[in-house]
Amino acid sequence: MGESIYFKDNFFSAGTTEIFNENHEQIGLLDLKSAFSSGVDVKDKEGLIVMKGSFPFLFRGWVVRNQHEEEIGQLKQKLAFFSKKFIYDSYQGEYEIRSEAFSKDYDILDKSGNLAATFKKVSEFFQSPAYELNNHSSELSNEELIAVVMGVNMFMKRNNSAGASGGSAGG
Repeated sequence: MGESIYFKDNFFSAGTTEIFNENHEQIGLLDLKSAFSSGVDVKDKEGLIVMKGSFPFLFRGWVVRNQHEEEIGQLKQKLAFFSKKFIYDSYQGEYEIRSEAFSKDYDILDKSGNLAATFKKVSEFFQSPAYELNNHSSELSNEELIAVVMGVNMFMKRNNSAGASGGSAGG
């Protein structure tokens, strides 16, 4: 099992938050573009962009791009009862992300069903809620996985705001 990585979201505001390892050492930055654009940049310690994630205009998925703006994967939410389910279609292959309905723990499985990574919402490491990521696979970089986790986070925010504003799931 790999080293744990921690990062957090600014719920209502844009701005940069730090990415830490389990020793509380800063290993990168997460730049949240704005509360409205739902875009993030994953940066290294020097502040250089390594990975990006965003919802492109009129597209139903979360697109992950590398530092050269090349698309390297797409995250889409799948309809699932009593659970949360996403599919991440990466150039490394297809990954399923799943969690029980009220759980804060997520598994990322490769196409063979092997555990590639896990992440969960935690609150002990930071004063506000944060994510703990464990990469079990060398196929996807930590930076790509962080962009994917933030995509799941953005989908969940959209779902919560749609539910809170009386939006319907449709059929």
